[in-house]
This record gives sequence, structure tokens and C-alpha cells, in this order.
Amino acid sequence: MPRVSQAHLDARRQQIVDAARARFASHGFAHTSMADIIAESGLSNGAIYRYFTSKEQIVIAVCEQGTEALPKALTPEAVAGFLEYVRARARENRHAQLVAQIYAEAAVSPPLAAVVQRQLAAMRAAVAELVPESRRADAAAIAEAFVALCASYSQQLAIRGDLDPAPFTAALMAIIRE
Repeated sequence: MPRVSQAHLDARRQQIVDAARARFASHGFAHTSMADIIAESGLSNGAIYRYFTSKEQIVIAVCEQGTEALPKALTPEAVAGFLEYVRARARENRHAQLVAQIYAEAAVSPPLAAVVQRQLAAMRAAVAELVPESRRADAAAIAEAFVALCASYSQQLAIRGDLDPAPFTAALMAIIRE
């Protein structure tokens, strides 16, 4: 029996994660079964279970790939660009709905909560590094507020639909400048 390459194995695993992401975004975690993920992926039961033994493992894999691209600077243009990126992902693939579901599921799943907590900590650390020198003493608090407001923007997109990021950009810039 020929061995398959690691690239092939990685592609199949990604196919499963992509199928699950699409199904979770459109139907939610509670209304998605392993059978739904199998159907969405086009793979067999055996193929799915080779990579994941439970839906929770798939949810965690989806979450682990969900890190947002943060702004490269805390300027109005960079922050607006970042929020527009979040907005575009919400429109294109219902990413905001998926994030809302991940947060809700993390509230009752310690393994998923650990992944989300690591991601949020990494985001806060990255933002803190971008805080202007004149505000360095407040970098941790600024990063905490920045990440919280960005998460709120995503949640608002999930619930209210397409929203102009301008008021959120203005609020984030006010936090940074104070």
C-alpha cells in the first residue's frame, strides 16, 4: 500500500476544517453534527475520524486557525484597515458569526477556552508592542481595551450585520491617544 505524503494528509485535514468552518458559520455548532461535516467535506467517515475523534476537536482546530491579522501600527489608517478587514471577512464568509459561536462555546468548553485565552493574550501582547512610546506606561490597559473593542465590533457584525467601522476606529484612536 503506497504511503501518502504529509502534504496530502495536511490537505485532507484542512479540507475537514474548512468544511466544518463553513457549516458552523451557517448552522452553528449545536446544529452541526459529525455527519453534517462529513457530508460538507465530501470525505468518508473513516477519513474524518482519522484526523478528529470528536466534533469538539474540530471546533478547536477551527479556532486555532482563526487568529486575526492585527494592524501593523496604531494609526487611524492602520486601525481602519484592520476593522475593514474584519468587516470584509464577516461579509465574505460569515466569520463574525463563527467567532460569536466560538466565544459562546468557549464559555462551556475548557479546552476551547484555553485556545481562545491564548489567542486573546497574544493579540493583547501584539497590540501592547504597538502602543506609542508616550503611552508605554498604559500599554497593557490600552491593549486590553483595544482587543475588547475589536471583539465587540466583531460581535456587532454577527448580530447587526454590516456596520461602518468608522465609529469603532474613532473610539480605538481615542483610547490610544487619551
